[in-house]
Amino acid sequence: MTNRPPSVILAGGLARRMGGGHKSLLKIDGLPMLDHVIQRLQPQTSKIVLNVNGDNSQFLGYGLPIVSDTLPGFLGPLAGILSGLRWAENLNADCLISVAADTPFFPEDLVEKLIYTTADMKHPLALAFTRDEKGKVLRHPTFGIWPVSLADNLEDALLDGLRKIVFWVDQHGGRCVEFDQGLFDPFFNVNSPDDLLRAERLLGTKK
Repeated sequence: MTNRPPSVILAGGLARRMGGGHKSLLKIDGLPMLDHVIQRLQPQTSKIVLNVNGDNSQFLGYGLPIVSDTLPGFLGPLAGILSGLRWAENLNADCLISVAADTPFFPEDLVEKLIYTTADMKHPLALAFTRDEKGKVLRHPTFGIWPVSLADNLEDALLDGLRKIVFWVDQHGGRCVEFDQGLFDPFFNVNSPDDLLRAERLLGTKK
């Protein structure tokens, strides 16, 4: 893939239901979940930045740039995306890919499909989605492509109280990019001890 955009990994989530600490550092098959995410993302992107709030000392060993939210108050993943956009702005990038650090099986063609679907857009903006067994659309708002040109608009929206990613995306005519379910939803994310066990099993089936 040519002209690969930079990416932000949203790693700000805490494992409140799993003893606290950074959720992305919980281990799957002996490696922190974040390692699996980085391994999957690196071939798809030009540069990676981690969005981490609070103590980031446990992430320094990755050798990746780290940005905290540029706005105070822990405003959610949109604030992390904004921080990523500000970082991408300094790289003179046109757009940014976002992924979540608690979703270790996201598609290996994520970036390729996001770029292809938005190639004709002045402001490339789209979210990934899958369908459940009944055909219902499931949007995955932390997995998308974001235009650097709308960073100021996003900041204004956050300061005005906006928190829902899909609302802002829809406001700006964002598109939806479908990904196949396969044996399981590739956007399955780890939110509980049971999810962590399931991730271990799923990783075993993919080897």
